[in-house]
Amino acid sequence: MEIRQHLKQGHVIPAHPLALNAERKLDERRQRALTRYYLAAGAGGIAVGVHTTQFAIREPRFGLFRPVLELAMEEMRQRTVAKIAGVCGQTAQAVQEAELAALLGYDAALLSLGALRDATVPQLIQHVRTVANVIPIIGFYLQPSVGGRLLPYSFWREFAEIDAVVAIKIAPFDRYQTLDVVRAVVESGRADDIALYTGNDDNIIVDLLTQFDFGGRKTRIVGGLLGHWAVWARTAVEQLSAVHATGDQIPASLLTLAQQVTDANAAFFDPANQFRGCIAGLHEILRRQGLLEGTWCLDPNEALSPGQSEEIDRVCCAYPDLADDQFVQDHLDEWLR
Repeated sequence: MEIRQHLKQGHVIPAHPLALNAERKLDERRQRALTRYYLAAGAGGIAVGVHTTQFAIREPRFGLFRPVLELAMEEMRQRTVAKIAGVCGQTAQAVQEAELAALLGYDAALLSLGALRDATVPQLIQHVRTVANVIPIIGFYLQPSVGGRLLPYSFWREFAEIDAVVAIKIAPFDRYQTLDVVRAVVESGRADDIALYTGNDDNIIVDLLTQFDFGGRKTRIVGGLLGHWAVWARTAVEQLSAVHATGDQIPASLLTLAQQVTDANAAFFDPANQFRGCIAGLHEILRRQGLLEGTWCLDPNEALSPGQSEEIDRVCCAYPDLADDQFVQDHLDEWLR
């Protein structure tokens, strides 16, 4: 599989959660079940070792980074999907993680720059180039509230000129910053080479529906690499297919869908509490479906916020068509085998 061309087709790429048991130890059976779920749902790729997988898996006291990447790769290896590993940290750590990902067979690295908070644009670009010598790169504009940093247009303009960049996940949850990335790619002349993926969980469907036009130079966001798509993945695949089929004629029903998806995301991602319950909120949906045993995170303080469970109840009741509960129930036993 040629990763650049595969990503340009536009796919649903879930950000893989971490399955833990009540002792907050890795639950290998359910970790595999999650990967099998995404593959069966029709995902065109899976991102592992990213924010939704919990950055703490890298800490020596947990030592889960390699085991989690290995488990996912064992399930994905024979499948034509984009195999993406999260890479973060200062340059030495990022290179080490990229080398491991490449060794295990991953196609690309989703490169977080959150650890380089004080680096200048030239320093950031040098960091990216160093990691790009190891593995193809997917850029990552992660919002500051969950560990990212602000990245100016000038960064993205230079970033887009790096040959090994195959895609960018745009996830600042901010329209101005989203436009910075899209415009930088267009003005670099590499819009045909770099696939744009939404990570804006608050604006998923509208991102996918929009034809961006900068004085006649046009491009689109072709898919999503999303924590939100870690749940209800089967219907996410159907939603992306519907968007791809619209062309330039946007049915009003898709704009209504956009509102509903964003409302559901607010329940999962907990913006009312500065996103503190965002990972636990995803776990709660997977727990209700039987894919996870509980909502446990590595950090005991990372849990559902007060009232978040009730908000999840509300959106599940309001938008049953967004869920894929029956699909999960039909296949759960085989995924948990």
